[in-house]
Amino acid sequence: MSPLRQRLIQDLQLRNRSPKTIEAYVFHVRQFAVFWRQSPEHLGPDHVHRYLLHLLHQKKASWSFYNQAVSALRFFYQVTCPREGMVTRLPYGKRPKRLPVVRSRAEVAHFLASVPGRVPRMVLRTIYAAGLRLREALHLTPAQIDSRQMVLRVLGKGQKERVVPLSPLLLAELRDYWREVRPGRWLFPGEKNAQPLHAATVQRACGRACRRAGLARITPHTLRHCYATHLLEAGTDTRVIQALLGHQRIGTTALYTHVTVAGLGQVVSPLERLPTAAQPEPSRPGPTAP
Repeated sequence: MSPLRQRLIQDLQLRNRSPKTIEAYVFHVRQFAVFWRQSPEHLGPDHVHRYLLHLLHQKKASWSFYNQAVSALRFFYQVTCPREGMVTRLPYGKRPKRLPVVRSRAEVAHFLASVPGRVPRMVLRTIYAAGLRLREALHLTPAQIDSRQMVLRVLGKGQKERVVPLSPLLLAELRDYWREVRPGRWLFPGEKNAQPLHAATVQRACGRACRRAGLARITPHTLRHCYATHLLEAGTDTRVIQALLGHQRIGTTALYTHVTVAGLGQVVSPLERLPTAAQPEPSRPGPTAP
């Protein structure tokens, strides 16, 4: 490992970035260096500008991939290898805003009943019951289940801990699961108990469940969307949902207000509230002039 890459990793660790973020930033800075076949400390604004155009036009990169590359290069040239004027000239792309995909309660129940495999099924039930991200669920440990206070202590993005209510039904299911599976360090272990279950295993189980149930595509993140929307439909305050999901901005949570079918059904058009007016009598032709 080069000293420059080691310094980048250490700078990220000092700022408490997650292992996934560190891996992504190192990847993007390395790809930038490989593209120019030079160390990034010897490259300038024009190199960055042309590389970003390459991502958009030649690589056809998604806006998520593009913005992640911008974030990595911003960090590198702002913290690890400070360069005057570099950061201000790195533009973020404006990604299209799409409404989250949400399924009905009946579809969620049918889907969860169709998931093959004891461990993947329990992972997905936990995601829906607590609104977790897939990574958050896979890295749960038994110690994070607080049955006395009936909460789950979740370690989310940026190593930020949040507390979510523990469903009594989920707790009963987890106790049955514990007696059957006897997990060790991780609540949802992989084939080797030293590692948590792999995300790809859960994704494949989702695909098989959708085919078996005859449903459109449902992913672990779809279940998180369903959790938020179903809470909103049940009358839970948006600010509470924001805290439960671990959203930094209320605007992110507010997206769910646009997909709440029950809420839309309660909206009354102003046309319906107009007072009923007497219909004007049709005009009659006047007498013909002599």
